[in-house]
Amino acid sequence: MKKITAYLIAVIGIFLVSCLPVWAQFSLSGTVNDADGGVLPGAAITLEGTYKGTFADASGAFRLTNLKPGTLHLRVSLLGYEPVLQTVELTKDQQLTVSLTKTAVVVDEVVVSATRANQKSAIAYTDVSARELTKQNLGQDIPLLLNFTPSLVTTSDAGAGVGYTGFRIRGSDATRINVTVNGIPYNDAESQGTFWVNMPDIASSVSSIQIQRGVGTSTNGAGAFGASVNVQTNSFEKNPYGEADVSGGSFNTLKTTVRAGSGLLNNHFVVDARLSRIISDGYIDRASSNLKSFYVSGGWYGKKSFVRLNVFSGTERTYQAWNGVPENLLKTNRTYNSYTYDNEVDNYQQDHYQLISSHELSRNWRLNASLHYTQGRGYYEQYRENDDLADYGLPPVVIRDSTIAQTDLIRRRWLDNDFYGAVFSLDYNSFGKLTANIGGGWNQYKGKHYGEVIWARFASSSTIRQRYYDNDATKTDFNLYGKAYYQFTPKFNAYVDLQVRTVGYSFLGFDNQLRNVQQDDNLTFFNPKAGITYALNDRSSVYASYGVGHREPNRNDYTQSTPASRPKAETLNDWEAGYKLQTQRLAFSANVYYMKYKNELVLTGQINDVGAYNRVNIPSSYRAGIELEAGTVLAKNLRWNVNATFSQNKVKLFTEFLDNYDTGEQQINRYTNTDIAFAPNTILGSQLLYTPWKGLEIGLLSKYVGKQYLDNTSNENRKLDAYFVNDLRFIYTVKPKGMNEIAFSLLLNNFLNELYESNGYTFSYISESKTVTENFYYPQAGFNFLAGIRVRF
Repeated sequence: MKKITAYLIAVIGIFLVSCLPVWAQFSLSGTVNDADGGVLPGAAITLEGTYKGTFADASGAFRLTNLKPGTLHLRVSLLGYEPVLQTVELTKDQQLTVSLTKTAVVVDEVVVSATRANQKSAIAYTDVSARELTKQNLGQDIPLLLNFTPSLVTTSDAGAGVGYTGFRIRGSDATRINVTVNGIPYNDAESQGTFWVNMPDIASSVSSIQIQRGVGTSTNGAGAFGASVNVQTNSFEKNPYGEADVSGGSFNTLKTTVRAGSGLLNNHFVVDARLSRIISDGYIDRASSNLKSFYVSGGWYGKKSFVRLNVFSGTERTYQAWNGVPENLLKTNRTYNSYTYDNEVDNYQQDHYQLISSHELSRNWRLNASLHYTQGRGYYEQYRENDDLADYGLPPVVIRDSTIAQTDLIRRRWLDNDFYGAVFSLDYNSFGKLTANIGGGWNQYKGKHYGEVIWARFASSSTIRQRYYDNDATKTDFNLYGKAYYQFTPKFNAYVDLQVRTVGYSFLGFDNQLRNVQQDDNLTFFNPKAGITYALNDRSSVYASYGVGHREPNRNDYTQSTPASRPKAETLNDWEAGYKLQTQRLAFSANVYYMKYKNELVLTGQINDVGAYNRVNIPSSYRAGIELEAGTVLAKNLRWNVNATFSQNKVKLFTEFLDNYDTGEQQINRYTNTDIAFAPNTILGSQLLYTPWKGLEIGLLSKYVGKQYLDNTSNENRKLDAYFVNDLRFIYTVKPKGMNEIAFSLLLNNFLNELYESNGYTFSYISESKTVTENFYYPQAGFNFLAGIRVRF
């Protein structure tokens, strides 16, 4: 606790420093225009090597004040224009004019700009660059690479960050976080979750990631109910390149990646390619992973248009570690895995095809349009002991006077799916006070679910690969949004964002007579958002926004209920307000949020009318908190990036249902004002970066996560303890003649050997007049390491 107290004092100290006066003497002001003399509002002006920056106003003007005298390296950039780097010797107040020229070819970033937040969006967001991802990319999945962003908590089934991994943001799980890749929806249409294991090493083909917290801006695909994650893959590379990465370490983890790009051929064509393989034994017993992937992209680029075809695929074979470790074994056998059958594996392949285009219709208008198709296919295999033959539609086996109704067997549960559609945005920029977008998409998912019995000790009348269930589902998602940003004065900006989203779902489910029949459901959602931003001066600004989000029930909510017991869609009202400050040595932001939920879906233990433990709507719940971020130059070679989230996450009224094996009934327990499951009240992240000499960076990376409850009862016997994990990272980069660079990396994960669990589940029941609680946990690895070398030509 002393460590955490010191951490909090440091965060508060940074905030106090931000409030101190700055005694610098000079200002730098100017105008940004294009080659024809037209002004370029929205251009970003930054001082490299510092946190100082601003944006050109509606007249193209900018002003930076409180600058220390000396040599400044000014960078001016705007989407679609070549950035300008200019050195300024500041000895007095100075004015200058910066001219930007249009890029020789269109840049890929224009495609995602419609769904990304910007400085006028009045919401909390974090941009993560390819450079930042590369520092951590030694084999672990994207959730682990994003671990030090605000309000984010990661977990790994295998305990070492390879295989099945995930994250929560503000306590919201993957089913409530919208994920897009190049503006194209990635969430599984039925579960609404995100399975990063199906895109192994996608981080090696990513140019940037934006995380929007809260409702965020309108986007395509699943409803953003806690956050949005917008991934952009390889961007345009003008020069040819080649790169080889090899890394490995604890648990026999090995990652090999080869990348290459043609650069611009014949002034118009580019080709990029990547091939990757990641293997690991995992921290948990037998929780191995064998992951393979490729990425190929070819494009035609012109001055006003481009067309790019992305084809990427991932194949994963992971040994299952889904059951977790029973609480009573945590101290004696933390790596326990209940699965022992040698082929208890998950096999899945997912192929993505994206045809992305952008066309400049005029100086003010641009059309972005994309077609996509994703094919997924695979199964997970399970060994089952003493399963009822009747569950597989098989009659008992009669041998003489014995009747055998149960058998050991091996089954495979298959998912074959197709996901296809189109997304678009029509972008308007007046190069004055107004920018706007009209966009949307139509997407359809077709999923085939079936199960096979591939072996049985007593086979009854079955045939090889006996199918014991077979059902299909179709889901259609359509959305249309309009966004507008208007600069009323040089200091005051407002935006409005309106979205209509419809969901149509056809599936095999139960009717009110408990017959399994084909059913349909159609939902329409209206998601309005609005916000304002006010610049206090060239260093600081304030903002506020309000947004509404909706989210439909998932596949299990539908198929394991009847129309009478089917849950309602969830609704979120999200209020956000914040303050941002940037000086030469300090960047600071504070964001306050209040997320009020209506009909949030949670497990209560209640059995519904088809005998399933299905999720039910709770009337009212909320998440409220403050997110603090700071980056500071402590010394010439020492930087500190730190973030902290303090929150309250409450269910106003929660009803728990416990099976009573003594009576055959369910006991009801009611709770008020309890904590939402898996929503820690405190999350802290820190990166202390030291550069003792050129080319060497040493990083102390720290993460604190407060205690979390496994359900919504706030029962101290059903929780994850708080944990504080520290990593050490060493990166040494050299640039020998004839090469771009060679980078050597060493990552010492959890070097203080903290024993902790990042996920789990619980269930309780009554037996012999006593309440019995069984907890299961997912332990994470203690001290472990990864080392790698990256060579780029």
